[in-house]
Amino acid sequence: MASLNKMIIIGNLGADPEVRYLDGGAVVATFNVATTEKFTNRNGEKVEQTEWFRIELWNEQAKVAEKYLKKGNSVYVEGRLRTETWTDKEGKERTSLRVRANTMQLLGSPNSDRSDEVPYEAPRQQVAPAQPASAPRPQAAPAPRQQPAGTPERRREPEPVPFESNSGDDDLPF
Repeated sequence: MASLNKMIIIGNLGADPEVRYLDGGAVVATFNVATTEKFTNRNGEKVEQTEWFRIELWNEQAKVAEKYLKKGNSVYVEGRLRTETWTDKEGKERTSLRVRANTMQLLGSPNSDRSDEVPYEAPRQQVAPAQPASAPRPQAAPAPRQQPAGTPERRREPEPVPFESNSGDDDLPF
């Protein structure tokens, strides 16, 4: 049976990221992101509920976080939920949840009203799945047509690439 562990969070940083450089050369950045939900309860009162998430970024993305993320920034984070267990000073076993992010995108800051600000997207640390050998290979697009000399240039829509399928109904998994 398939399984999925995926968190998507859009919120604001509660503080600047804490960045640590480890002995083996790895870099880890941790920070808190707040999400806020606003709604009206049964009594007609406006309620604001905030949830805090502990985020962890590694290596190149941690360096990007150190350089670009600041308290109050809006950020998009995608990753996996991780459970951590440890023993505190009194000897009690404690558990916490953390999001190990593999995608982070800076959305801007709440104090920024610049419309020319372009969000920075950190490089993904995922490997694209290999294409199966039996999958049809994409065909190259046809070469553009040349205009005869002296003819006014017109914009043309690109010609669609024909789709060829060599699979039948018997190949469907259901």
